[in-house]
Amino acid sequence: MSGVLEAHVVVDHADLDVLLNLAAGEVLAVMGPSGAGKTTLLDAVAGLTRLDGGHVSIDGSRLADARQHTPPSRRAIGLLGQDALLFPHMSAAGNIAFAAQSAGSSRDEARATAEEWMPRIGLPGLGDRRPDRLSGGQRQRVALARALAARPRVLLLDEPFSSLDVQAAAQLRNVVRDQLQGTTTLVVSHTLADAEALADRLLILEAGRIAQHGPLAEVLSAPASDFTAAVAASRPSPQN
Repeated sequence: MSGVLEAHVVVDHADLDVLLNLAAGEVLAVMGPSGAGKTTLLDAVAGLTRLDGGHVSIDGSRLADARQHTPPSRRAIGLLGQDALLFPHMSAAGNIAFAAQSAGSSRDEARATAEEWMPRIGLPGLGDRRPDRLSGGQRQRVALARALAARPRVLLLDEPFSSLDVQAAAQLRNVVRDQLQGTTTLVVSHTLADAEALADRLLILEAGRIAQHGPLAEVLSAPASDFTAAVAASRPSPQN
């Protein structure tokens, strides 16, 4: 294999056994029924779960296998989940600046980065607000900017829109799609709309194994399992 992210993740002695390879700037969506191992897969790549076998490598550098484990803080991997997990004592801009400074920017550079991000995520003029004065969708926008301001080599999205209402989720998908350009990303979702809006390829995970994998349109047009068929059936019919 070759690519930005190479991962053969074996966890719980093969309860989860998944082989991944993401090229530079590629977005891969992972869908599957509850308990298929989707979040465990992300946790293993991020370093929150240790491997029982296989490996995780980024840009050819091995980060983890059954014997070694690079801590999450040293992997240059961003993780954004359902909860924004912003620092409550910092402003929105302060959260973003913190990430930029952690990635090596000077204090002034980090502040400038935060100022640039606020209008990019549709929140101009709100940089001084703390998280408790932002809506759920606004907090997720700030969390996205914070994750990208850290200049991750790989970004992991774990159902980041599932806690939002339909309108807020649709708006944030558009923001994420626009800002992910060039960022290698692995997105886990239970919603086809997320995969269609963001991903180049779709991987179906069932019982810890890859049930189907390929370009999104090809997977949906030729489902190989009942779950994939149900996902394909949820796709809105084209309007005449």
